Amino acid sequence: MSKTKYPVIIFEGIEASGKSTNINNFSKYLKQNNYKFIKIREPGGSKVSEKLRKLMLNKNSNLNAKTDLLLVMASRSENIDKILNKYYQKKIILIDRFTDSTIAYQHYGMGINLKTIKSLNTFVVGKFKPNLTFLCTVNKKNMFKRLSLRSRTNRYDNFKFKFYDKVRKGFKKLSKNKSNYVLLESDKSSQKENLNKVIKAFKKIIN
Repeated sequence: MSKTKYPVIIFEGIEASGKSTNINNFSKYLKQNNYKFIKIREPGGSKVSEKLRKLMLNKNSNLNAKTDLLLVMASRSENIDKILNKYYQKKIILIDRFTDSTIAYQHYGMGINLKTIKSLNTFVVGKFKPNLTFLCTVNKKNMFKRLSLRSRTNRYDNFKFKFYDKVRKGFKKLSKNKSNYVLLESDKSSQKENLNKVIKAFKKIIN
């Protein structure tokens, strides 16, 4: 892994896998240690991207898979233009979901052609490149238990387990044999243990 002063760090995983918890805990660590960073989520981020997020996640939005894909790409395009290119190599960038989520959800989950997704990702993202990805995992029992405790759920919280299982397996394939991927198992490790894992990996790549 190449070293850099301002890495781009991605947190990936299915619903209720501990993504937001891990990214928030790491954000606190960065803040406490005076690192310059920004944090965004996908879909979402810029003003337009947040509007697209509301549309995508609304339970009443009966969107087909192609529309879903294009809305994600539109959100990402706005973020690259309005936020990410502006802070690239100037601040540490934390992103809650990125290009691998699109492959896991829209290809492995929804069956859209992989070449199409990769081509769109390249077109939208350009030279912007992540340095480190944390893949958060959760088992079926804990996933549904956590989702049932949420006061508000969205469209993506209400798919059948068969869909999430396809996405989970997709993430596993994407992470296989990649040195820039670190696994964070929410079923087996405590929040503190996972945070320590994140910090250790971060310190390895920070210049």
